[in-house]
Parts: sequence; structure tokens; C-alpha cells
Amino acid sequence: MKFLDLAKVYIRSGGGGAGCVSFRREKYIEFGGPDGGDGGKGGSVWIEAVEGLNTLIDFRYQQHFFAKTGQHGMGSQCTGKDGDDVVLKVPVGTEILDEDQETLIADMTEVGQRVLLAKGGNGGWGNLHFKSSTNRAPQRANPGQEGVERTIWLRLKLIADAGLLGLPNAGKSTFLAATSNARPKIADYPFTTLVPNLGVVGIDGREFVVADIPGLIEGASEGRGLGDQFLGHVERCSVLLHLVDGTAEDPVEDWRTIIGELEAYSEILAQKPRVTVLNKIDAIDDETLAERKAELEEASGGRVMLMSGVSKKGVPDVLRALWAEIAKDKPKPEDEGGAWQP
Repeated sequence: MKFLDLAKVYIRSGGGGAGCVSFRREKYIEFGGPDGGDGGKGGSVWIEAVEGLNTLIDFRYQQHFFAKTGQHGMGSQCTGKDGDDVVLKVPVGTEILDEDQETLIADMTEVGQRVLLAKGGNGGWGNLHFKSSTNRAPQRANPGQEGVERTIWLRLKLIADAGLLGLPNAGKSTFLAATSNARPKIADYPFTTLVPNLGVVGIDGREFVVADIPGLIEGASEGRGLGDQFLGHVERCSVLLHLVDGTAEDPVEDWRTIIGELEAYSEILAQKPRVTVLNKIDAIDDETLAERKAELEEASGGRVMLMSGVSKKGVPDVLRALWAEIAKDKPKPEDEGGAWQP
């Protein structure tokens, strides 16, 4: 299945049906009177978050969604049939934006969440509604209310607990494959990952979701390489796992490159908790490893963990460090007895 995280959609709710002008004409009934029915309501356009979807690819092939118009009223006080609603089904984590791509209409963060995007028009009144003591035979009826037409944008931001960051070929996909059942593409050349991948990771009986996004390069915030188009998928994460290639010529400079791109993209994202890891330690001698770890700790001003995604050395400790940050962001159950243990 192809991955699509941004789609432009045109929607229109149904107009209401017109009211009917009708009079009761029956044999042996002297004063029939008006009996025109009301028009039916137009269909509305809804959006709903559902399980089983992780892409907006369906909206590449269909961009127009129009609800049905309500049926006109009829004689004998018959009300027209309401128009059918239209429901757009999207993955959890989808944001609905107005046409300017900035105004947030809704954020679909829970399965089953349902939001009204365009309300259907009301049906018009038939002439029966206009009968009064002074107007016994009204000749008027209301037209139906018109529907609402608008253009919206759907933007998917994956729901994950931890996000992977690093330069191309830093070992992000290898880490995800080693710790979960996800099977991302792995190769010895840059930009192997072209679309985000999700994996469910388990440690000490606990599970959390990790998102792997394509690698960033210097100038990504200005559109170089794959740019920062996928950084939005880690905005919802509780913690970021920053992988630094230990075999690179200058790991500290690689670390600075990613931090610079984070700060250029979003100050909020740059301030998220981060776990910094020096990866591929199985390919470095002990003396060089100790030197590079000390340099990276001095530059980052924090703890630097050591790991090898291939041999899985140090991987459990990294997962525990991630869970410790995720647990801080998890809501604590208030209705369960006993102390809550992270």
C-alpha cells in the first residue's frame, strides 16, 4: 500500500427539499384546505477516525464527496425523504485543516471520533405550515435551504510513543527491525527509508509504538533531500530517539546537524525529551568508542547511550530509557487502587 499523508478534499452537503403547495380535494369534503408536506433535510458530511488505516491513499483516487439532496415535499402532508449522509473514514491521527492549510478544524486522535464538516440544509415548509385564521388557503411554500460547500485538507500525523531521528544510514530502520515485527527496507546506502514506518516494541512486559521517518540532512528545513515533510509524524511522540552513527567521520557534527534541523522546523519539537544513542558500536574499537562518546556527551550536555542495532548490544537499555520518558507522559489511572508504577 502506498503511503500518503496529505490530501485535498472537496465536500458539499445536500440541500433541503422544497416544500409543497397542495390542497386537499376529496369528494364530499366541503372544505379541504392545504395539505402540502415539508421537504426533506439534505445529507451532511461527516468525518470519522477508524481502525485499520495508516494512510490517506484512498483520497488520492477520490477527492469529491457530495451528500444527497433532500426529497421535495408532496401532497397529503407527505414529508420528503432526508438525503443520505456521507462519512469520510480516516486513520487515527488525522488533522482536518481549512483551505488555508493553517486553521485546524478537528484533530482525530481516538477511534470512533466523529466530526461534522458540513451540515445538510433544512427542508422547506409546505403550505400547510402557513395556514392561519386569516389565510385559510395559503399559496406559498418555502424552498429548501442550500447545502454547504467547502474545501478541506487532511494531514496525517502518525500516533506513536517514540520517534526515531538521525541522518540517512544512521541505523534507524535496523533498530526498528531488531526490536519489533516491522520489516522496513534496510540497505547500505542513504535514503533507504522513503516513507514512515511504525513498529510495536516490547520491553519488560510493556509495549509502545515507535515511528521511523526518513533521514534528515543539512538544509532539510529548506527543502533539501526529503526535507522536513515527515517530521510532523513525530510531533505527537513523547520522546525522540536520536541515533548517531558511531562509524561516521565526525559524530558530533552529525548530531549538531539534526539538532539544527529540529530547531529550524519547530521549537516545540526541539524541546521534546530526547535519548541520544551512539549506534554501530560493534564496528568501533574500544579506545575510539570511549573518545567519541565523551565528545558527544560534552556537545549534547547529557547522557549518551551505546548500542548496536545489528548485534542488539545495548538495545534493552535503550528501550528502558525510552519507556521511562514515555511513562512520564502517560495518564495515570485514578480509578485503580494502589500506586501507579511506571
